[in-house]
Parts: sequence; structure tokens; C-alpha cells
Amino acid sequence: MNQTLEKLFILLSTIFTVISAVLLFLVIIFIAKESMLIFQEVNFFDFICGLTWNPLAGEPRVGILPMILATFYVSIVAILISLPIGIGCALELAALENERLKSFCTSILGVLAGIPSVIYGLIGLLVVVKFLEKKFMLAAGESILSGGIVLAVMVLPYIVSSAAETMEKSYVQYKETSLALGVSKSYMLRALILPNAKGAILTSMILAFSRAMGETMAVMMVIGNSPILPKLLGKGETIPALIALEIGTAGLGSLHYHALFTAGFVLMIFLIFLNALFYTTQKV
Repeated sequence: MNQTLEKLFILLSTIFTVISAVLLFLVIIFIAKESMLIFQEVNFFDFICGLTWNPLAGEPRVGILPMILATFYVSIVAILISLPIGIGCALELAALENERLKSFCTSILGVLAGIPSVIYGLIGLLVVVKFLEKKFMLAAGESILSGGIVLAVMVLPYIVSSAAETMEKSYVQYKETSLALGVSKSYMLRALILPNAKGAILTSMILAFSRAMGETMAVMMVIGNSPILPKLLGKGETIPALIALEIGTAGLGSLHYHALFTAGFVLMIFLIFLNALFYTTQKV
């Protein structure tokens, strides 16, 4: 009976795995098919390197370079803000002796990861944007910096959870030896635990960066959504925000429609590359 159930479980797992892989392959094929049609009318380099997005003009222009740069810019800002905080939190969690407090902090991180992105967007719009308007005397606080701050909070749980597990294992490994040698906890964390967790830190950074690049709603609410070259205190528009804002008004089969699919395909290629990098670092 047990052997039958085990074989049935293996069979079902195999079937569901194959179905998932086939569905993913079909999605990629569909997006690629809808994307490639645009290059019958627009040069590839004009699309990737073009600075103007105006698909509804008499002479349509569909350059997505500002959106590509804004997507990377806001994600880099988010990582620069969240990575030091996340590493510090992971170190503190790894060295925390109070199990109840550690469990409570882990639960808080889980709650942060589960909050809908639209809630982060609302908080960013009412707090971060207003703060930047007052402190920097800006006409509008919607900016790359606003999006980066909101994203930093959103990706923080991913950084902490990815790095903390490795750091905790290292802490358990070196704790007794360090105590026997009279080494302080701060020195042990700085000289032993942190260098030993370089791989985990890199992995968490790649995961967080990938998550930040794909975020739509929260960024769309605080970044200003202007298809121009991005500046830190200026407006910008990411590829996910561009697609979310315009796909509903794009005529089926139009140049606008295919341009949005191609922008999504470009984003998907970037994300696939980042995920491949993530799995490579895991094996190393």
C-alpha cells in the first residue's frame, strides 16, 4: 500500500512538474511571438536605444531606453538602501539568543513580505512622497528616489531571510570556539560570520534585485510615470508600470500593442538572466 502511494505521489509530482514547464514554455513562446511582429515596422536598435515613447503619434516612436534605465535605476537605489539594513538585521537575528524574540522578528518579516504592494504604494504616496516634497522643496515628490525607498522596504524581508539562515549556521559553528578563545561577539560577527556569508549575501541581493525589477503597483504609484531619462529626484517610468498603464488602451494587433509586449519580453529576458545568475551562485 505504501509503495503504491509513493509511486502515485512520484507520478503526480512528475506530471505537475511537466505541466508547469510546458506552461512556462508556452507563455515565453506567446510573448516572443507577439513581440517579434514589431520588428517588421521598427528597427531593433531604435526600439531598445530610442529615447522617445509616443506610439500614438502620426509618426509613432517606441523607444524604451528611458524605461529600461528607470527599471534598473530604481532597483539599484532600492538595493543600496536595503542591503546594509538587511545584512545588519540578518546578523542580529543570527546572533540572537532569545528564541521567542527571534521567532517574533521572523514573523514580522513574514508579515512585511505578505503585505500587498498597493498598500506599500499608498504609504509611499502619503509618507515618502510628501516627505521629499517638504524636505527637498520639490514641486512633486514622485521620483526615482521615492520608488527606491518604497522598494527597499518591500525587498528587505527577502534579503534578511536569505542571508540569516547561512549566518545562523556559521554562528552555531564558531560560537563555542570563539567563547573559548575569549573573542567578542562583535568581532566574531565581523571577522568570521560576515565573510563566511558572502555567497548568501550575493544570493539575497540577486533575489531582491529581481523582485524589485518586476514590481509594478507600488512603484507606479510613487515614481511619476513619465517616459523620460530618469534622475534620482526626477520622475521616471519602469517597464512594468508602462505595461500596466497602457496595455488596457492599446488596440489589439496595433504597433502600440506589440511594443508593450516587446517591452515585457525585454524585462522577462533580464529576469531570466538574473534567476540563472541566482542558481549559478547557489551551486558555487
